[in-house]
Amino acid sequence: MGSKKRGSNTVEEVDSKLETSSAKVVAEPSRKKMKKEKKGEREERVDGFAGPSSTGVKPMERKKKRKALDKEKHHVSSNNKGLVPKIMNLESKVDESRVSMETSTSSSGLPEFHIDVFKELASADVSIREAAAERLVTELQEVQRAYDKFEKKELIEGELKLEAEKDDGLNNCAPSVRYAVRRLIRGVSSSRECARQGFALGLTILVGAIPSIKVDSMLKLIVDLLEVSSSMKGQEARDCLLGRLFAYGALARSLRLTEGGISDKSSPHVKEFTGSLISLAARKRYLQEPAVSVLLELVDKLPVETLLNEVLEAPGLQDWFEGATEVGNPDALVLAIKLQEKLAVDKKVFGKLLPYPYRSSRLFAVDHLTSIINCLKESTFCQPRVHSVWPVLANILLPDSVLQDVNSVSGSSSIKKHKKNRKHGSSEEDAEENLRCFWEVIVEGSLLLSSHDRKHLAYDVLLLLLPRLPASCVPVVLSYKFVQCLMDILSTKDSWLHKVAQNFLKELSDWVKFDDARRVAVIVALQKHSNGKFDCITRTKTVKEFMADFKTESGCMLFIQNLMSMFLDEGHASEEPSDQSQTTDDNSEIGSVEDRDPVGTLGTSEHLKNWVIDSLPNVMKQLKLDPEAKFRVQKEILKFLAVQGLFSSSLGTEVTSFELQEKFRWPKTATSSALCRMCIEQLQQLLANAQKGEGPHAVASGLEANDLGSYFMRFLSTLCNIPSVSLYRSLSNEDEKAFKKLQAMETQLSREERNSGLSADAHKLHALRYLLIQLLLQILLRPGEFSEAASELVMCCKKAFPSPDLLESSGEDEPDGDGTPELMDVLVDTLLSLLPQSSAPMRSAIEQVFKYFCGDVTDDGLLRMLRVIKKDLKPARHQDIDSDDDEDEDDDDEILGIEEAEESDEAETGETGDSDEQTDDSEAVLGVQAVGEELPEASDDSDGGMDDDAMFRMDSYLAQIFKERKNQAGGETAHSQLVLFKLRVLSLLEIYLHENPGKFCCRKSQVLKVFSNLVQAFVNPHTTEGSQQLGQRIWGILQKKIFKAKEHPRGEAVQLPVLESLLEKNLKLASKPFKKKKPATNPSKKKQSASWDRHKMITSLAQNSTFWILKIIDAKNFPESELQRVFEIFEGVLVAYFDSKKSQMKSDFLKDVFRRRPWIRHHLFGFLLEKCGTAKSRYRQVEALDLLIEILKPLVSGSPSVSKKMLESHLPKLCHLIKELVTNMPKKPSRRAEVRKFCERVFEILRDHDLSTSFLTSLEPETADACKSRLGGAFLALE
Repeated sequence: MGSKKRGSNTVEEVDSKLETSSAKVVAEPSRKKMKKEKKGEREERVDGFAGPSSTGVKPMERKKKRKALDKEKHHVSSNNKGLVPKIMNLESKVDESRVSMETSTSSSGLPEFHIDVFKELASADVSIREAAAERLVTELQEVQRAYDKFEKKELIEGELKLEAEKDDGLNNCAPSVRYAVRRLIRGVSSSRECARQGFALGLTILVGAIPSIKVDSMLKLIVDLLEVSSSMKGQEARDCLLGRLFAYGALARSLRLTEGGISDKSSPHVKEFTGSLISLAARKRYLQEPAVSVLLELVDKLPVETLLNEVLEAPGLQDWFEGATEVGNPDALVLAIKLQEKLAVDKKVFGKLLPYPYRSSRLFAVDHLTSIINCLKESTFCQPRVHSVWPVLANILLPDSVLQDVNSVSGSSSIKKHKKNRKHGSSEEDAEENLRCFWEVIVEGSLLLSSHDRKHLAYDVLLLLLPRLPASCVPVVLSYKFVQCLMDILSTKDSWLHKVAQNFLKELSDWVKFDDARRVAVIVALQKHSNGKFDCITRTKTVKEFMADFKTESGCMLFIQNLMSMFLDEGHASEEPSDQSQTTDDNSEIGSVEDRDPVGTLGTSEHLKNWVIDSLPNVMKQLKLDPEAKFRVQKEILKFLAVQGLFSSSLGTEVTSFELQEKFRWPKTATSSALCRMCIEQLQQLLANAQKGEGPHAVASGLEANDLGSYFMRFLSTLCNIPSVSLYRSLSNEDEKAFKKLQAMETQLSREERNSGLSADAHKLHALRYLLIQLLLQILLRPGEFSEAASELVMCCKKAFPSPDLLESSGEDEPDGDGTPELMDVLVDTLLSLLPQSSAPMRSAIEQVFKYFCGDVTDDGLLRMLRVIKKDLKPARHQDIDSDDDEDEDDDDEILGIEEAEESDEAETGETGDSDEQTDDSEAVLGVQAVGEELPEASDDSDGGMDDDAMFRMDSYLAQIFKERKNQAGGETAHSQLVLFKLRVLSLLEIYLHENPGKFCCRKSQVLKVFSNLVQAFVNPHTTEGSQQLGQRIWGILQKKIFKAKEHPRGEAVQLPVLESLLEKNLKLASKPFKKKKPATNPSKKKQSASWDRHKMITSLAQNSTFWILKIIDAKNFPESELQRVFEIFEGVLVAYFDSKKSQMKSDFLKDVFRRRPWIRHHLFGFLLEKCGTAKSRYRQVEALDLLIEILKPLVSGSPSVSKKMLESHLPKLCHLIKELVTNMPKKPSRRAEVRKFCERVFEILRDHDLSTSFLTSLEPETADACKSRLGGAFLALE
């Protein structure tokens, strides 16, 4: 027996369950005692308690009990001798069958009951536990049925007494059933694995399946077997209490109490059971919620009469209810609400937990919520789980009926309108009022003002409400205090609640994902209570992401209308019509006249209004709608921005236009000038985006329908005709005239556009119209600055599209007829004058106009644009006083012939002199005088009849920049303005080059003018000073639009002298050395690095320019006799390369030239041999050998006769070079290797062309000997 394992030892299992101490002593061998003492208390908790006297064996108590057991052992040893044979007999049977049997013997005739099923009940696998419970009940049912058939049951009980006799009330149960019941009750107190769950499951099924187990016996056994004595502490007492809880739960789920309650309405079992549960819940807080849960399961199955007579009358329940509000008992509140829902009793039986008489509205009244606030605050003890009281309250706050009513209402235009038009008013309004009271008292007044745990609970409560929350109730829950608390948490990353807040935002995002009404309500609430700074304060992109999720027209319109309401602050305005309404004319009606609040205490904050204005056009960025829907959305935004930004009402805050059939409102607080300007800027941006987003030009019939510009002008004209509405600011006489001229001209051009259909002029008219609209808004934005430019632009429109329908111009608009300049010159000059001070939308409109008119730009207009790019704020005569660092930069200027003294003088004085004289200077810079002579001379006669202010307004602006520089320290503002001006002109120039590639390259070498001026601007350090972007922009235009263009200058206008001059200057620039700063200046490494980078870019530009110029020369197919100057230029470069240390010409660059242009390398071969043979610098001599190899490479694959002839003609020079190389071998190994490589390559080519003999004959004996000694086998191979 000592070798058997405990898992299969039935006798050991039986002995471990015997309750009497004497039975344990006899049945247990000494080895079993030692084993059990080592396992200690854990085994006792697994197998169950043997009784009150044997529970909780502590080390100090074990000594006392051991003495008592020794005495008892001697006292009862004689009485237990008869039990040993029975147990030994049972052991032998178990050993033979290898199956645990407790209740079956060969003499009793009862079915088998396998005791190992109890181990399976404690398994962690739920399927094993369920199978074990089913097996347990099945076997015990068979045992009980067999037991019931026996008449002499006392014989079986006498033969198999598994435990000592006890008055447990299970007299009608088989011994194995009694044992199982007691074992299961003790097992629910075990904390091993899932014993508590498995034993409770078995107990539930067993009690429900065997009627012989009486309910009163169960209640008695639970108390007796799981009694908590005073000696128990800590985990031991906790296990007993939890065991009772699971045992009561098993009894409730067995349905035995329900059957008793239905058959006998006065049965005391329910009352006793309820009293026991309440008594258990009162012992520990963690037992309250599960105890109430068990009780509620029973309540759902009992009739109302039983609840009234038994449950409510249970001992201790009324006292529990009465003290709940004081101690803060949320479980008592849950039980009271559930009982009230089922009983609907109109009695004051729940103390202060529920109002009397009970109504849901009274449950959420402020006074009642205040009384139960302790109950709700104390529900945080079960975190992170949310207490069951909150779902119960959520169902009452937002019942399903309210949610269905909200969902059944068709989509309305806004939440505000939704409230006004609801037909299910009472239920939804009551729910909203209850929610508001609950939120203000419980969440805002208690949870948010308390600990972190309760703040956490507040967010959990809202997440609990979200699935049932109507969009109209979002402002209630996302209140000011709630949003402020959320922002505080999110702005502090090290906060314990930071992850809680992040999770809340994630859940909120999921909630609004597919519902535009919810999304709008959330955005409005977050921004309204954060003053429009939610994303900024929380360092998130929550609102931005919400706004990007609008996909439908209805959702977008809903959002726009709510933004408008927020801007107008309708929450403070009266919703009832005013009695002071009056009709002033046929087109308008003055609405409610409100007292305006000059301080703005009632209005929305300025920053929030800024956000509203900025958000309106941004809604369209991610929106992909069909043109019709998109136009409708744009109209709504345009009307609001125009009303709020351009106009004000003199008689009230509300005006109705009968012509447009719309009502327009303004905030009660007067809109500030800054907000008006912001509205105008956003209006400009909206029109610019509409112009860019237009596809191919609409047909004439559909032009008016989706043309936002035309709609705006009609809208503007309509509002201007309402007497009580005026522009938000008064205009001067000049601005007012310009404003009206622009309106009239836009109307005429719109008519012309409709008549032109799809012709090319339609694009020009459309672009001009939008420029007029942008200029009109710019006059309102910056009064006094654009009136003159507006008059000029109107005049250009008249000249470009003469029509009898156009308004007769006044005398001041018509120039003198004798010296009228070209239309395009005036238009270009006007556009340039608008660029410096224009906004981004206006610049976009200018670029669109220039795009459609650039094909007609004259040479004079092009030169004006180039002259702006070359301007700088540092006059040439003052540059020498700045620093010694400018010496290097001045050299660049001299190479390119930059002469701007006259321009600088004129700019500093602010006088607008004859610009064409300056243009001539620029042309002389890069040797394009010949080209300039063929261009129309821009002399005094060409513009004598044109006013200087009108023709050269751009010069005046530049002069103003120079004046500003003199008045401000450092001139940073003037410099930055000039840089921006240049960048904008470069944009126009890039458009010009892109739109006219072929025409540009054929028109009198305009490309050379652009090239020369851009190179001047790039090389001149003062042109791009302080702006890396400007230099990169010029570099990009030169590379993409000129060097890599498919077309290149051609035709008779491109003359060789001009190209020769450009070639010479660029080759000089390519060989220019980099001059380091003087040590005295002590430049920083950053400045030194910037200077070096600039030098490399200039060198690269010169090299690319050389390739491009040679490409033009090559394409002209000049005869060799005319290219002598080109050869002389390259010979001069080679002379400087060999003789001057200052020359930094790269050999790789010359190799590329020779590779691309064979006619240059053929001509320079002899000259290069000669210079290489007489070079002073050994380094340059060796480096030049690569150039010679590059020239010799094509001789191998070329015509043998031509190559041989060429070699024969240069054989003496070649011999001289070989002599110089072998007699003066370099000392460095690397250079000697280069010389040897060159000589071997020459010998190989001579061998291939049968010139070995001629070469050896031409060599002097000393040279031949040197070749033999220095070159060895390579030279001997020639012989």
